[in-house]
Amino acid sequence: MGASLQFEFFNCNFLLKGINSTRLSEKLNVTSALKHSQKQGELSLTISDAADQKKVKKAGKVEHHLWKKRESAGSGQKALNLVRIISGLPNEKESVYGALDKWIAWDTEFPLIAAAKALRILRQQRLWKRVIQVAKWMLSKGQGATMATYDTLLLAFDMDNRVDEAETLWNMILHTSTRSVSKRLFSRMISLYDHHLVPDKIVEVFADMEELGVKPDEDTVRRVARAFQMLGQEDKQKLVLKKYQSRWKYIHFNGERARVRRDTE
Repeated sequence: MGASLQFEFFNCNFLLKGINSTRLSEKLNVTSALKHSQKQGELSLTISDAADQKKVKKAGKVEHHLWKKRESAGSGQKALNLVRIISGLPNEKESVYGALDKWIAWDTEFPLIAAAKALRILRQQRLWKRVIQVAKWMLSKGQGATMATYDTLLLAFDMDNRVDEAETLWNMILHTSTRSVSKRLFSRMISLYDHHLVPDKIVEVFADMEELGVKPDEDTVRRVARAFQMLGQEDKQKLVLKKYQSRWKYIHFNGERARVRRDTE
């Protein structure tokens, strides 16, 4: 009897251990499955977030590109509209400036591209007074203060015989942009003084050019040499030609263009 009870007790313990082991295994499986599911969910969210970020960046780039395209496309017509408006106006500052102010009345930003194109059209049409008016109006608005605008304005002053205004602008450029004045502007100012036969002013501009280390082009070298000749300073004329004039020149020989040294003359 005692042995039978011991055997049944042993069997019960064995069964209980088996049941507990099975439950433990099931818990471990469930826990593992939950962890795996959680990792998959986190990975899925990470991929989704990355994809959303790419979509946002891509959308931003496309929107910016389209805005630029629309702005560039509409500037040509706006420029032509400006030229048409001011072409029929009397030559009075108040009338022109008033029309230009109306031209930009509905713009949230200054239409710099359109204004620059209009200035180029007026220059091509050789409407020098209108070039001066539009350029001065732009500068009065704090817009277009570039070397290209200054070059166009100096040319217009030259063509409209307004040497004093050109000189005032030139002094302002030298004062505010000493180290960044381009060769093009120096050449423009020397050309202006050469056109109006002011050799002493040519020499002054050339002195500033040398001081700033700006090398003159061939046309400028010839104008400076001519200015020294007009002033009776042939020694300086020879020095300028020797220092800056190219050692080579092109001539036509037997119907062909040939390159020869100047010192062989």
